[in-house]
Amino acid sequence: MRVVVDLARCQGYAQCAFLAPDTFRMRGEEALVFHSSPDEGQRDQVLRAAAACPVQAILVDRLDANAIPPAATTGTATAPATAATAATVTPTGTATM
Repeated sequence: MRVVVDLARCQGYAQCAFLAPDTFRMRGEEALVFHSSPDEGQRDQVLRAAAACPVQAILVDRLDANAIPPAATTGTATAPATAATAATVTPTGTATM
């Protein structure tokens, strides 16, 4: 599973951090930290977190090796499963990394 957060849309409401704390957490009041490739065992929590986002900033995609044509993966890089992404969400709704 892959998680993508639209950081331009994220307002820092932290509903995701309450519903899926192993995947999402807030650092301070404005920085969202999330794992881009959480374990499949966390799927239900992550889907609930995405559905609860007031601004619908979270996209959850199921990674299926059979669904991706080999040509589509050429020259692309992926983050390791343990990688976390952090962004600071300003009061105006913009995000910086």
